[in-house]
Amino acid sequence: MIKENKKPIHLNIRTIRFPITAVASILHRISGILLFIIIGPILWLLKLSLSSNNEFYKIYNFLLLNCYISKFLFWIITIVMMYHVIAGIRQILMDFGYLEQTLLIGKISVKIIFVLTILLSVLSGILIWYPLSRP
Repeated sequence: MIKENKKPIHLNIRTIRFPITAVASILHRISGILLFIIIGPILWLLKLSLSSNNEFYKIYNFLLLNCYISKFLFWIITIVMMYHVIAGIRQILMDFGYLEQTLLIGKISVKIIFVLTILLSVLSGILIWYPLSRP
């Protein structure tokens, strides 16, 4: 008797559909890794800017000359940080039992995370690109 093999012959990654909760979890991990990587250059720039007035003005002038690039990078870092914090708060609420750990609550809370991140991203983009008080 020949046994049928029901295992897939090859894995087509384009046909795999992750649930929205898995996507949120993966994005939370990626945002944490990005924040970990970016903290080094940010702390280095902070140390350099605090070392002397000359170094501060070098960094200041560099950021002024590359205004659009520096604003865009600041905006991206802000978005990544906001998503990571919001998703982290959701995870803490679930860990402490304030949110039930059911699939329905998970899907609803992930959709809330995405909506909040989009709204705060737009708001932060407006505040970064068009500040309330111009110098």
